Amino acid sequence: MSQQEVKPVSFYILDKQYQAACPDDEKDALLASAHFLDMKMREIRDSGKVVGVERIAVMAALNIAHELLQNQKNGQVSDEASSTIRHLQDRIDTVLASLDKPAA
Repeated sequence: MSQQEVKPVSFYILDKQYQAACPDDEKDALLASAHFLDMKMREIRDSGKVVGVERIAVMAALNIAHELLQNQKNGQVSDEASSTIRHLQDRIDTVLASLDKPAA
């Protein structure tokens, strides 16, 4: 069994560049997730009701989690999709946590 090569992948959320380590076969999914999150965060920011990147990120995460739970409740999300979404949410959490760390 060969081990997958993990490479850094760059993406933008609210015009800020981020990097995450990602296996080659998950790169497209990561970029799609980053794009989806960027769109959700822009919607919230552009509404003018929430100020600050951290608050916008939390509201976007809550909205996405709510949609996921509603879809699960209605049987519209498979266990595999739920697992993938949880995995991507963990990656998002890691990136957001890096925002809290002072730059070296």
